[in-house]
Amino acid sequence: MSSPPALSTVEVQGVSVVYPAKEHSITALDNVSLSIQPGEFISLIGPSGCGKTTLLRVIADLEQISSGVVRVNGMGTRDARLARAYGYVFQAPALFPWRTVLGNCCLPLEIHGLGQAEARSVATAQLERVGLKGFEGKYPWQLSGGMQQRVSIARALGFEPKLLMMDEPFGALDEITRDRLNEQLLRLWRSGEGSERRTIVFVTHSIPEAVFLSSRIVVMSPRPGRIVDVIESGLPADRTLEIRDTPEFAEISHRVRMSLRDGHGGH
Repeated sequence: MSSPPALSTVEVQGVSVVYPAKEHSITALDNVSLSIQPGEFISLIGPSGCGKTTLLRVIADLEQISSGVVRVNGMGTRDARLARAYGYVFQAPALFPWRTVLGNCCLPLEIHGLGQAEARSVATAQLERVGLKGFEGKYPWQLSGGMQQRVSIARALGFEPKLLMMDEPFGALDEITRDRLNEQLLRLWRSGEGSERRTIVFVTHSIPEAVFLSSRIVVMSPRPGRIVDVIESGLPADRTLEIRDTPEFAEISHRVRMSLRDGHGGH
């Protein structure tokens, strides 16, 4: 007897987001459907204003939909949020300057009822995971931008979420730091095997970043945001930055670039 199909981590069906306005309403997302399976690394790429962040916020229950259905781990988005089914990393680290690195990571854990000692233990382990062991007592202003973003990732990982959503977390960083964090994020994603591998949904403007990180790349059109292509990577999960010099990488990058151009109507 065959086993039942695995439950999708994220299921988006016919979702539209329309903002009312006096003159003309603004459609941010138009009839978007996307199924994300457990253990995938999905990048959302498209021009500014195409609805990438809106789609991510819809999945995270930070934005209300006008029509359609969104489910996370089989639950409605509100129930998934209350169940702490995901972690969310914003574009800016959003750290409290008056709290230490450890204090910033402990705060959401303490808010959700963990005792101080347990919260410190969990936060310390996550900071070590992102390469920040020894920086627990520092304040955000004493860290580089890349280190601050790693604190933000450690904080999001505190609940051990099976789903991690990231809204262009490395966009403001220099290329060298960005490359290093891309490699670190990929190692973090690969650290689980099979059903234990966490699912990541990642927003980016960068074609090389999307191709390097992803198992699938979702290309979106200019507003109103629609999905114009979904590109399977085909690259091995165990990859280093050197893979960007291969013909396979160039071929996938070319397809993403052509899909983005086609999404602009060929201009």
